[in-house]
Amino acid sequence: MAAGVILSVQTISAQKEIFNPVYTGVTSLSIAPDSRAGAMGDVGCATDPYMDNNNQYWNPSKYPFTNSQAGVSLCYTPWLRKLVSDIDLANLTGFYKLDDYSALSASLTYFSLGEVIAINGSSQVIIRPYEMAIDFDYSRKLSENFSAAVGMRFIYSDLQYNYDDDLFPGKAFSADISMFYSNYIGVGRRDCLLGLGLNASNIGSKISYDGGQTNEFIPTNLRIGASLTIPIDEYNSFAISADANKLMVPTRPTYNQFMQEVYPDEDPGDLSFTSDYVQWLASTGYNEMSPIAGIFKSFSDAPGGFEEELREIYWGIGAEYNYNDQFFLRGGYHYENEYKGNRKYFTVGAGFRMNVFSLDAAYLISTAQSNPLDQTLRFTLSFDMDGIKQIFGR
Repeated sequence: MAAGVILSVQTISAQKEIFNPVYTGVTSLSIAPDSRAGAMGDVGCATDPYMDNNNQYWNPSKYPFTNSQAGVSLCYTPWLRKLVSDIDLANLTGFYKLDDYSALSASLTYFSLGEVIAINGSSQVIIRPYEMAIDFDYSRKLSENFSAAVGMRFIYSDLQYNYDDDLFPGKAFSADISMFYSNYIGVGRRDCLLGLGLNASNIGSKISYDGGQTNEFIPTNLRIGASLTIPIDEYNSFAISADANKLMVPTRPTYNQFMQEVYPDEDPGDLSFTSDYVQWLASTGYNEMSPIAGIFKSFSDAPGGFEEELREIYWGIGAEYNYNDQFFLRGGYHYENEYKGNRKYFTVGAGFRMNVFSLDAAYLISTAQSNPLDQTLRFTLSFDMDGIKQIFGR
């Protein structure tokens, strides 16, 4: 963790305290796994749930509204493909409806960081750092138009790049709480489907890589979404959706705050006080703050006040054209403030659906530098268990 603190000190100080993102461990939990949402600006909290197996990441409480009794999907996302060929994220998701009102769902996410050559004495050894998460959810309709879900997640992160005996794989547990509302409303002369969703995810323990001496927050996130599906005629429809996200993780006290408080007469850009900053950071209580206390503090602790708190909200907007529930065209835009991460990009994609399976693809076009998914093509393959049963006559 000390290396991460020093790196953030250098970055923040070099940019005169302007760039100040929210730091978390296990950042792979924040990567959108599926191509449908990935083609719509990473929007999926309240999108039409009826033909989507990948609600587990976005909002598991949508599963009771699906048409099929069960489904499975496999998602693949290349990472930093312009630089390397062996870093990627894979996600396997499945659900099963117990009855018309409840469902069980689960997913396995695996983020591979490729092969790394480590020095062990006089020899070189290849190691393969990775992160993994397994989660289970139970969702239930509480009325004809409203549902809720609860879930648990186990997180495992092995980022050991050398044979340092003081570094260990990190483990954490977390819980999710989500809700979804769906109903038809009149817009002009059309009956349009309105969707509203909320998902509070990764509410859980911290993660440590040094045996508990220091602990990092996991990416606890609050996602709120809305969607409106507008029928055009018997075969065509159009939907527009939007999501807003807020990391419920406290903002790390910055190097500039430290200099103003401890060395007010010194140049804030002087990095010779880095070791003192690490000690001061520990004295602020940031490292020892509990995850629950961090959630409440995250809404009011930004150094720049309310204006900076608003910067920490990142959002996406997307649209989907649907022809006869078989062919789909999608597009969207994702925005994150340049001082909080600077993830800004357009997305486009398409989907094709048959009775048994569907194939979706997404392509990202970054409008900011250094986006690891820029010009990357992603795929999702989904299977509908009802369609498979029809083929085999069961």
